[in-house]
Amino acid sequence: MLLQNKQVAIIGGGPGGLTLARLLQLKGIRVTVYERDMDEHARVQGSPLDLHENSGLAALEVAGLIEAFQQHFLPGADRKIIVNERAELFLSDHDGKPEEDFGNPSFRPEIDRGALRKILLDSLEPGTVVWNSHFLCMENQNDGWQLHFADGRKAYADLVIAADGANSKIRPYITDIKPFYSGITMIEFNIRNAARKAPGISAFLKGGKVMAFGGEKCILGGHKANGEIGFYTSIKTEEIPQNLIADYSDKSELRAWFQRTYPEWVDFWLELFENMDLPAIPRPIYCMPPNEEWKALPNLTMLGDAAHVMPPFAGEGVNMAMRDALELSESLTSGTYLSLEEAIAHFETEMRSRSAAAALESLENGERMHSENALKEMLQLFERLKA
Repeated sequence: MLLQNKQVAIIGGGPGGLTLARLLQLKGIRVTVYERDMDEHARVQGSPLDLHENSGLAALEVAGLIEAFQQHFLPGADRKIIVNERAELFLSDHDGKPEEDFGNPSFRPEIDRGALRKILLDSLEPGTVVWNSHFLCMENQNDGWQLHFADGRKAYADLVIAADGANSKIRPYITDIKPFYSGITMIEFNIRNAARKAPGISAFLKGGKVMAFGGEKCILGGHKANGEIGFYTSIKTEEIPQNLIADYSDKSELRAWFQRTYPEWVDFWLELFENMDLPAIPRPIYCMPPNEEWKALPNLTMLGDAAHVMPPFAGEGVNMAMRDALELSESLTSGTYLSLEEAIAHFETEMRSRSAAAALESLENGERMHSENALKEMLQLFERLKA
C-alpha cells in the first residue's frame, strides 16, 4: 500500500478534510487533521449545505455515515419559492415535493453545517483533529514536510493534503495560480429566534428557502437549524467590500445601504435588516480559473476550495470537496498506482476536469442571477431542470 507506515496530514477540518480523514482511517491509514478553530464547539457559519447523490451523499455512503446523515438532515429545507423584488410569488415546489426522497438523483437534502461537522467528527478516532492549529508554513524534510504552526508547534508528515479553503496557505506550494474576483459580492447575515424576531419573513419561507430577483440584484436565504434563518444579499460590484458599508456592525448603516442599493425592493424585506444578528459578513466571490493546470507532486495535493474555489451559484462547493475526498482516498489506497505521485496525478487530472465544468456552470448562473432578466431566466432554468 502506498501509504503503509506513512503519516498523512490534512490541513483544514471542513467537510472535505474530515470526509477524507474518515475514508483514510477506514483503510487503516494514520492521519491527523490540523484545524485552526479553537475546538469542536466553534460556531460554523454559512447557509445549510445541500448534498447531491453522486458526490456528497456518495462520499457519506462509502464512509458509512448515510444513516447518521438521514437522522440529522433538515426535512423540507430544500423546498423553495422564487419571487420578485415585491415579494410576489412566481414559483413554489412546496406542494409537490416530499420531505424525504433518498435514492432520487434530483433529491438534494439539506443539513446544517454544524450538524454535518459533528457527524464527521464523531466518526473519527479520538485525537484525530488537533484544534487551534493555525498553519504558518512548511519546508521539505526527508521525503515529506515539516509543518509549522502559529503557537510554535511543529509536526512532520509524509503526505500533506490541503483542505484549508479558498484562502489556502498551502496552494502556493503547489501552483502560482490564484483565484480571480467574479465581480459579485454577497453580504451574509443571520437571524436567531426568527419566528419571534422576524415573523413575516419566517412564515414566508414555510421552512424552506427563497430566491428573490430584481434590479440585477438578488436576495437568497432560508431556514437553518435551531430556529435560525440565514440570508445573503448579492450584487455586482467592485472587489473592495469595505467601500460598500463602512461598519458591518451598524444595523442602521446596513439598512440604509440596502435602501440605497435596492431602491426597487419593497419594505417587506426591511424586516431582515431590522432584526439581523451583528455583524454582517461581506463575502466577495472568487473563482479559480477553470482551465488551471499544475504538475503533480509526490507528497502534496489539495482538494475542495483550496484547489477549485468557485461561486456558490450551482450548489457544488461542498459536494465537489466531498467527492474530491472520495476520489483521492480511492486513488491513494486502491493499489492501482505504483507511486504516490502517480496516484496524485490521476486524482488531480480528474478533479480539474470535474471542477472546471462546475466552475463554468457556477459563473454562468451568477451572470444569469444578476442580469436584467434574472427572474425570467431563472424560472426558465428551473423549468428545464424539472423536465
